[in-house]
Amino acid sequence: MPLIKVKQNYQITLPNSLRKDLNVSVGDYMEIDRQDGGLVLRPVKVVHPDQAYFYTKEWQKGEAEADKDIAKGNVLGPFDNLTDGLAAVKSAKV
Repeated sequence: MPLIKVKQNYQITLPNSLRKDLNVSVGDYMEIDRQDGGLVLRPVKVVHPDQAYFYTKEWQKGEAEADKDIAKGNVLGPFDNLTDGLAAVKSAKV
């Protein structure tokens, strides 16, 4: 178990091995709880409200379906220009 020191302004440094294991980067947020006389830190990923739709079950289901279609080659394009792309989209059977 790594030993860390509480520094000026009560700051601590997370050991490199823990940062890598938990995928923690500079600027990330951590949640802290008291537990059994100690402290528990958990990384928290903050999602901007404008991006929250992306993490809904419905959106992620659509992303998974799109990934499968791409893997199978069920895609339109590529196109040499916007006009050809729009024409293909308009004529596609949905």
